[in-house]
Amino acid sequence: QVQVVESGGGLVQAGGSLRLSCEASGRTFSSYAMGWFRQAPGKEREFVAAISRTGSSTYYTDSVKGRFTISRDNAKNTVYLQMNSLKPEDTAVYYCAVRLGVVATTKPRDYNYWGQGTQVTVSS
Repeated sequence: QVQVVESGGGLVQAGGSLRLSCEASGRTFSSYAMGWFRQAPGKEREFVAAISRTGSSTYYTDSVKGRFTISRDNAKNTVYLQMNSLKPEDTAVYYCAVRLGVVATTKPRDYNYWGQGTQVTVSS
């Protein structure tokens, strides 16, 4: 079993920044691909960003490219999502997910463990 805990959400004005953190338990964190997803009210959960187990490969949905950066620190069992130039449409609950595989993917069904989510609200 892997425990996943997100932190760092909050309320920010449009144009502002937030950094989300996600800590996953387990001695084999460096073998997990990791992903961030989000879900706005009335919408399906959608892919935001993902990172391979070594951090050498990263993936982003088009709407956040150039604004969000995913990174990881395997020594701290933590993955981060730096979010800059935030927009009201970024408002959602953000979820961190663990994939027990080498390759990061964009599909929620490929991920094995999920955190409880952290709320991000961007005011206009």
